[in-house]
Amino acid sequence: MTVPDVTVVIAVYNTMPYLTACLDSLVRQTIGHARMEVVAVDDGSTDGGGELLDTYAARHPGLFQVVHQANSGGPAAPTNRGLALARGRYVLFLGADDWLGDEALARMVASADDWGSDVLIPKQVGVNGRLVPQGIFDTTAASVGFEDSALAWALADTKLFRLDLVRRHNLARKEELKVYSDQPFTLAACLRARRISVLADYDHYFLVLREDRGNVTQRAGALDRIRGVAAVQWVAAELAAPGGQLDAIRARHFGWEVPQLLQEGLLALEPGLRDQVCDGVRELVRQFGAREVYHRLAVPDRVRLELAATGRYQQLRELIGYEAEHGAPPVVSETGADGVRRRYAAYPAFRDGAVGLADELFLLGEERPEAPVDPEAGPPPTLVQQLWRGAVPAQLRRRLRGHPVWRRLADAVAADGRNGGRR
Repeated sequence: MTVPDVTVVIAVYNTMPYLTACLDSLVRQTIGHARMEVVAVDDGSTDGGGELLDTYAARHPGLFQVVHQANSGGPAAPTNRGLALARGRYVLFLGADDWLGDEALARMVASADDWGSDVLIPKQVGVNGRLVPQGIFDTTAASVGFEDSALAWALADTKLFRLDLVRRHNLARKEELKVYSDQPFTLAACLRARRISVLADYDHYFLVLREDRGNVTQRAGALDRIRGVAAVQWVAAELAAPGGQLDAIRARHFGWEVPQLLQEGLLALEPGLRDQVCDGVRELVRQFGAREVYHRLAVPDRVRLELAATGRYQQLRELIGYEAEHGAPPVVSETGADGVRRRYAAYPAFRDGAVGLADELFLLGEERPEAPVDPEAGPPPTLVQQLWRGAVPAQLRRRLRGHPVWRRLADAVAADGRNGGRR
């Protein structure tokens, strides 16, 4: 049996009428039905979605493989079952309420083959107001990493994965997670990949926000989110390189998912659940070194995290209430004994020592005075001199001595110095 180039895995549960557009977009793929397969797992749909899958399978023999199972309670189990059945060289996970551009699979497979990509991120756009971070799609790139791109903000599994990578490392979704179950999978794949690529020159993948806000992420509870973030951070702690790579992953979650739990919605929770959420955030900060990336977070986020991390739940509620009523706090500036002018977010009752939080948590920025000029030190090196001394290694300079190019450069540097760098 011929191995298809790509398998598209769809977990389906009550996504009508969006499922029709999803399936139609697969039928239209220009890569051709002979080079692809679709594995659709009906997770106990009650809206006619299962029957629609059977209709498409009968209408397009050999393209769709449909599996029906009892409802599992989340997308992880049906996705894993579809992944286990995949035969393609690559696998793409497609939401049952999302759809693809007509050329998407052809472009992705061709680029992954050309570049030798283990993971390829196709450009994604939001539909119906769906927010999709666009930083990773600034440009097409054969190779990206966590330190030189917005990869940490692109951890959904809406990507092309080399199936051999997935099989070698036994990657699968964690079925106990109600939300973010794709992120530990994606992160593990990216951290084990030889090459991660971005294809940003075509709208490949359309992510739909359902009118009823019925997307799984939209329905998730706060405690489910905490468990999901913890699962991602455990993968980062195990596989990410300390330093820039690990910090980028921590900064993403402690600068976005976790602070969202400490917004105005927290005040509306029943007191017992509210304290459980704060306790969960406190444990996340403690376990995964959030304080080490505070400097990369916005002031409101790091102040909220620290209040939760130190058990100051009453002050946390006061802070949330203050911002809900007044918005961002005023800014105050102070010049310290070291001459540095610093700007702070002036939350009432927070910088007066009452809650004992360090000023650094409220720091918005600082301006350092220019270093005084030493009159005995002589004139500073000119720009040409700085470039020459810094850009050309000493070993190469020694090898160039006596060469006509060396003499011209030396003359230029000397002349530049005589003219005070004004040439």
